[in-house]
Amino acid sequence: MDVIATTCQGKVRGRVREGISTFLGIPYAAAPFGAHRFRAPAPVEPWEGLRDALEYGPTAPQRPYRPPLGELIPDVDIPGEECLNLNIWAPDAGGGQLPVMVWIHGGSLRNGSGSVPLYDGRAFARDGVVLVTVNYRLGVEGFGVFPDAPDNRGLLDQIAALTWVRENIEAFGGDPDNVTVCGESAGAISIAALMTSPRAAGLFHRAILQSGPPQTVPRSRGAKTVQAMAKTLRVPATAEAFAEVDRAMLLDVQNEIIGKADPISGGPGFHLVVDDDVVPAEPSLPTVDLLMGTNREEYRLWFVPSGAVDRVSGFSLRLALLKFRIPGRVARLYRAARPGAKPGVILGEMATDLLLRGPLNRLADARPARTFLYEFAWRSPVLELGACHALEIGFVFDNLRHGEGLTGPDAPQPLADVMHRAWIAFASSGDPGWSAWDARRPVMVFDHPDTGVVLAPRQEELQAWL
Repeated sequence: MDVIATTCQGKVRGRVREGISTFLGIPYAAAPFGAHRFRAPAPVEPWEGLRDALEYGPTAPQRPYRPPLGELIPDVDIPGEECLNLNIWAPDAGGGQLPVMVWIHGGSLRNGSGSVPLYDGRAFARDGVVLVTVNYRLGVEGFGVFPDAPDNRGLLDQIAALTWVRENIEAFGGDPDNVTVCGESAGAISIAALMTSPRAAGLFHRAILQSGPPQTVPRSRGAKTVQAMAKTLRVPATAEAFAEVDRAMLLDVQNEIIGKADPISGGPGFHLVVDDDVVPAEPSLPTVDLLMGTNREEYRLWFVPSGAVDRVSGFSLRLALLKFRIPGRVARLYRAARPGAKPGVILGEMATDLLLRGPLNRLADARPARTFLYEFAWRSPVLELGACHALEIGFVFDNLRHGEGLTGPDAPQPLADVMHRAWIAFASSGDPGWSAWDARRPVMVFDHPDTGVVLAPRQEELQAWL
């Protein structure tokens, strides 16, 4: 059955199935092509009549993940120019004023889309939440740093999408005064920046950060990837010059330069940069309620399938300690807690705490507003991935069927039930069901068969970094 909603730009036709209304591929900004390429997002031109919102819209230009990640995290590639679009799932008989969740996908700022089957929002709509997923510009188009283009264009896209939600979500049964923005990995890093951005003030009221800490770099560092691409392309490192290059060639060169990098071991990539406009140099502490956490073994997504966990020798570990300036006493503490562990495991555990768990704990300590921390600890049997990066998403979305690439076919549904309910409770009331962060340092550990609060888990290791 069809359903009609009226937005500020015109009417859209969605579809109702099993009591859930779905609207797909609605543009929230003009297509970032032609005169709009490498520019801040521009408004959508209103349309006459009825626009179909029955299929996913185009995705941002990108190349798929390199093997083996491509097999574990399948992506979606839908060609077309109107890639700044969003998708909505809502209860058909919601009656209005329902809590809203806006999902910002991850992918190292160069991969992903809101159209990935794992992000299907039917379970949220089933349980009384309006779920929105968003596409934004990626890679050099969205986050390349140029002297003649606005910085953080992909982040500006996200702000434009949130503005669209504020202006239009009532037409889909949502409450514009009860919006929770949530995301994983690069999506969480983006949200951490949005929380302190004056451009995003008032656009959301709660935030969820999954495996992504606050992380920005100076413009000079952010520009290095563009400079490396320009050298390969033999063109000036300007947006004007890059706009003249065939987009497929840009993606090929981008992939060549940054394709082997990952968030744990590093390498060239794209970053949010401090621009004193969208991302301030001295951000204020955000006052919105915050739910955030990590997976216990984040590093295993990159270290295990690639074989890096076995290639790291004792000598390589010592070099890594020097590179990251990790004191010897810290390494000794991690070794003592994991007798017999491979050097690659020790390095991965330290990198997870240095780059993810430690920063989130320090953020929780510094915030004046309510903060809730979690850890996802269930271990996947697939390729010995363990409790790796991105594993929790299928549980949060109560969508284990589309997460089997990481979880395998026998992931525990009771754990998805618990985790999904916690996210809904937080979006609805600001309380996920356990104590807010305080001097006791409570962390909800999601595992199966045992889920429960642990006070100050592995605190000795975290303290060693201070």
